[in-house]
Amino acid sequence: MRTSPPNPYLSDATGAGPAEDVGTAWDGDNSGWWDWYMSLADSGPDTSPLVEPEAHDPGPLPTDDEVVAELGRAYPVTDEMIDAFAQDGFVRLPGVLSPGAAEVLRRRLARLLGEGGEGEGLRSREMMWREDPLVCAAVLSPRVGGICSDLLGARDLRLYHDSALCKEPGTGRTPWHYDAHHFPLDSTDVISTWMPLQPVPSAMGPLTFARGMQAYKLVADVAFDKHGTSYDRRVAETFRDAGVEVVEEPFAAGDVSFHSTLCFHTAGANRTTRQRMVLGSTYYADGASIIDHPTMVSGDWRLFVPDTSPGERAASENNPVLAPPV
Repeated sequence: MRTSPPNPYLSDATGAGPAEDVGTAWDGDNSGWWDWYMSLADSGPDTSPLVEPEAHDPGPLPTDDEVVAELGRAYPVTDEMIDAFAQDGFVRLPGVLSPGAAEVLRRRLARLLGEGGEGEGLRSREMMWREDPLVCAAVLSPRVGGICSDLLGARDLRLYHDSALCKEPGTGRTPWHYDAHHFPLDSTDVISTWMPLQPVPSAMGPLTFARGMQAYKLVADVAFDKHGTSYDRRVAETFRDAGVEVVEEPFAAGDVSFHSTLCFHTAGANRTTRQRMVLGSTYYADGASIIDHPTMVSGDWRLFVPDTSPGERAASENNPVLAPPV
């Protein structure tokens, strides 16, 4: 297992450092948290017409059992993929899902989220793995877990939480951020997946990365702004001035990206007429603990790690260790 430094963005309620204005705990639900967080994106209103995405045919749809079997098989992770993740902070892998499996999961998440509508922004839901067997099989899948383990260089990974993220047509940007600021974990051995459940052309707002595992250091002194868009704007300006490569590419059906907790990323607006549905999950190396002073930027973290106090090991019943692939 690789040795990683402590979380460089530990939340500190004493008033020192970038977290000085977020020292109180979040007192709402995580849907409300997303509404607040999306409001921090530095982007004005876009009145251009929404575009119709290219038609997508996923082919014959597999049964739930066939999806589970597909997700139980190992994915061939190469040394080049591992090296790219270590250097860039992220890697996007093709064919992690078949198009049919992605479509089956998309329909399941749509059902769990319920009916949406124009103007509803980013709709989210977490902890679906506790209520739906198919989502559980995807989130705890040996295939995804095996990839994460290989990329992170950690044998035993625990689940932090799952997340359905549905950007309705017309929903704006997600602000620049890195997950070490969000997750109340005292380790950087943390990896997140972004699993779009349909093709994501540029107009739909694919996940976008700042290339370089060390890019976060360039913006370490940028003060977080919980009331406005200055943080998002200054991060973008700093990356541009430093010549950081911003990687924004469309996702094909079945592509899945994996990013480190240190990787800065954003996502564009959904300027299409179709929902952008994503299943995200986060995993961490067994042995991590909850930081001493979680803040509002961690949302309702006790939902994900119940019966655990700050300073204690994060190993609740909601944080199972993933099984290896067969």
